[in-house]
Amino acid sequence: MIRPAMGPAMGPVIGAFVALSLGACVPGEEAASASPVTSQDVSGTLFVANKRGNTLSKVDLATGEEVLRLDSCTNPHELATSPSGEFVALACYGGTSVDIFQTANLEKITSIELGERARPHGIVWMPDGSLYATAEGRQSIFRIKSPLTDPRLTEFPTGKQGSHMIAVAPDQSAAWTTDLGSRTVTRIDLTGSAAPLSVTVGEEPEGIALGPDGLTLWVSARGSNQAFALDPVTMEVRNTVETGAFPLRLIIRPQGDVAVTSDLADGGLSVIDLETAQVVRSIAVSSPEEAEQRVQVTILWSDDGERIYVAETASNTVAEVDFATGEVLRRLPTGEGGDGLAILP
Repeated sequence: MIRPAMGPAMGPVIGAFVALSLGACVPGEEAASASPVTSQDVSGTLFVANKRGNTLSKVDLATGEEVLRLDSCTNPHELATSPSGEFVALACYGGTSVDIFQTANLEKITSIELGERARPHGIVWMPDGSLYATAEGRQSIFRIKSPLTDPRLTEFPTGKQGSHMIAVAPDQSAAWTTDLGSRTVTRIDLTGSAAPLSVTVGEEPEGIALGPDGLTLWVSARGSNQAFALDPVTMEVRNTVETGAFPLRLIIRPQGDVAVTSDLADGGLSVIDLETAQVVRSIAVSSPEEAEQRVQVTILWSDDGERIYVAETASNTVAEVDFATGEVLRRLPTGEGGDGLAILP
């Protein structure tokens, strides 16, 4: 039984993308239920942060049904699951906390305050249990050690406007942020031995991911329709790749062979070969004409790298895409304004 959100819908779907007219869409009208899988059976659990409904959803991927939806916090955004899979952390973008919920029943177990004006957005949960989150309103990031038992916070300044998304080195020696307002990407030395290093990268850099070998940092700049490969130490731009329109997010396949950008304005995904730094495929999740009615934002790989989940925040759906064929297998129903995604096998 789904427990619906009690709070009112919140704010614009995506304030920075003013060119889209969202008045034409009727959220949720097209996808009251999930359609059958057309190519293969899947399993696992998908978690969705619904930023307009101020709720958190749990979706059973075997059935395609939203099995639980509970109130969360104001304007919830990015999600990260714990190494054990027992918990999911939520960045409360409309407030000042990182909230942690049990994955089994979405019961909130703790709320970790980051301080005045924090506005946390990007979030990563590391294998050793440490959490990292951006604090956009404080122009910083936070490291949270032992978040489940005895949270210990360390704040690292970026000094940049709109430090939005985050990537963290596997050894936690460094982290990187995309700074929307400053048009920069910033490297933060987590050992404290060097000052932050920022470089201008395109227009409105937002998507970010560290390559599997740790030798390349990939960034998508939504305002210039480009992706960039950077040296993660010197921050020198090595390659520039033209993508689809408004590449809001960038994720790397678990196999480490390709990166994919979520091209919000044309409803597509650009597939970038990491070895050649070239777009080798485009996947149409929706048509350019449908893009305004869906507004795709966050993207996420399945653990086996066979499917891509695409949050369509205006239609209250998540598209499940088969990577090999580019086919949209299902559209899964969520709450209002589904955005942040996390998955458990």
